[in-house]
Amino acid sequence: ERLQGHQVYAKEKLGSTSDKPIFLVMHGGSGSTDDEIKTAVTAGVVKMNIDTDTQWAYWDGTRKFEAENRDYLQGQIGNPKGPDAPNKKYYDPRVWVRKSEESMIERCGVSMEKLSCKDTFPAKKPADGTVPLWNFHPVVHNPLEDAKKMIGNLLGGK
Repeated sequence: ERLQGHQVYAKEKLGSTSDKPIFLVMHGGSGSTDDEIKTAVTAGVVKMNIDTDTQWAYWDGTRKFEAENRDYLQGQIGNPKGPDAPNKKYYDPRVWVRKSEESMIERCGVSMEKLSCKDTFPAKKPADGTVPLWNFHPVVHNPLEDAKKMIGNLLGGK
């Protein structure tokens, strides 16, 4: 109700034709109920902070991985498969960190669904030969030719 009241007030003061003339941010969105989120989005919330939820999701991925693989995480060698069996594939940080990332990605997906923004933008794939962020086309250099030109310039263009 309060958020909608802000929109009505802003519309009047700004002389806006939009029913939602201001974009609102929901600080402390972690732990909010589905109804609270729906009400906020309906009133014009366009961003919701969920840091606490994503921190827990990240930790939860690590926690679950450790619980499922505890017997393989007690030493570098030796596990239920045998006293000389290696455990590197279990304690390698790239493995358990990835499980944490997957858990956080899943939690972000939940928020996207609750905020009704899932699948609203098509996935963008970079064009071949570009750097994804800036549509940058790298110039291919020949180091030997570049050095010859640089030396030539230093020697007065010879």
